[in-house]
Amino acid sequence: MRHPLLPIVGVTACVTLLAVPATAANKDIERLYVQVAALQSQIADLQRTAEESQREVRRLTDLVAEQNAFYRKTVPEQRLQDEATQTALREITERLSELDARLQSQAAAVAAAAAAVPAPAPLPATAGDDAPPVAAPPTPVASPPPARELYSQAYADYTRGNYDLAMQGYREYLRYYPDTDLSDNAQYWIGESLYAKRLYAEAVDAWDELVREYPSSDKLPDGRFKRAMALERLGRRREALAEYRAVADRYPNSEAGRKAKERLTPQ
Repeated sequence: MRHPLLPIVGVTACVTLLAVPATAANKDIERLYVQVAALQSQIADLQRTAEESQREVRRLTDLVAEQNAFYRKTVPEQRLQDEATQTALREITERLSELDARLQSQAAAVAAAAAAVPAPAPLPATAGDDAPPVAAPPTPVASPPPARELYSQAYADYTRGNYDLAMQGYREYLRYYPDTDLSDNAQYWIGESLYAKRLYAEAVDAWDELVREYPSSDKLPDGRFKRAMALERLGRRREALAEYRAVADRYPNSEAGRKAKERLTPQ
């Protein structure tokens, strides 16, 4: 006789055996869900990281572009400031030198005037004296103004914007003193005065005379560069470029040579 619970136990055992694979499959699916969720989280993190990286790259790119624009703007301004400072220092040095020479010239003029004071004339002869009549002194010939004083006054007129007076003073200087160490400077500043008055053709002529009369002058680089600028103002572009090129080739280490190279370089 079989035990009455045996069929029930058998059925239960079968159900249990059938349920084991289903439970294992559910666990595998659950584990896959967990892995997929983890992958999705990682992908989301990567996307956020990529977006942040892109934003940072854009920020850095904008920063670099801004710095490049600032640099392009700052370098010419700094260059102009350096040129203005160098010009001011050069003019101050020339001015001090001229003032010193002017003081020396004035001292020499005072000494010469003191030495030229005539001695007292003798008393006229009385009637009956045998002394010969005294001859009248010769009329003194007017001497030209001291060189440094004349030059300094012309330069002072130029710095004050009195260009006509400056040119008159420089031309008078050249008339009296055509061969001093400042004669070439006087000719150069005549050209600068004409340029300041926008008389560009006359300024070109003045700097042509500088080149012709003073071929070894230290003012030639500046004079020829300014001559090229005047030609450019006159619309004679080809001649101006040729002059810029000559200045850059002949005076490469001078300030005028450097500026001439910049004029030749396309902006």
